Amino acid sequence: MIEYFPVIDEEGNVIDRATRQECHNGSKLLHAAVHLHVFNAAGDLYLQKRADWKDIQPGKWDTAVGGHIDFGESVDIALLREAREELGLIDIQPERLFNYIWESPREREMIYVHSIVYDKEPQPDHSEVVDGRFWKISEIEDNIGKEVFTPNFELDFQKLKSAGKIGKK
Repeated sequence: MIEYFPVIDEEGNVIDRATRQECHNGSKLLHAAVHLHVFNAAGDLYLQKRADWKDIQPGKWDTAVGGHIDFGESVDIALLREAREELGLIDIQPERLFNYIWESPREREMIYVHSIVYDKEPQPDHSEVVDGRFWKISEIEDNIGKEVFTPNFELDFQKLKSAGKIGKK
């Protein structure tokens, strides 16, 4: 089955559709993705480890939940679907924080960033996520720039700090 993503303009309006391959082949077609940062009450941040077979940033630690918005799907529905698929999170009410455009050599995405406080242990689907755990903020800060995390997570982390979301309890 061919997977289609909405191609959007810089305001988030859908202007076309394209396949995953078309969006990730260096075309720089702007498409949408969601990120969910999962904090516990102590302020620790849950991260997932990407599988070694992933085509982008294999084997690195990344945002707890991240995924593309499918063609015809809303930001909110995509976020809840990804949270359920990747970590088994249901009945959550994430807070939308901000969005920004992320560009790498292979793709260009509008990232819609959300967060929740969740004190249960997420249940990663190991077909989606290799590993996951809560990290202390100081532990993340000690590893920034050391190829432990995806560059996209490191940017999200800096934006979360700027927005005052890191260290809040």
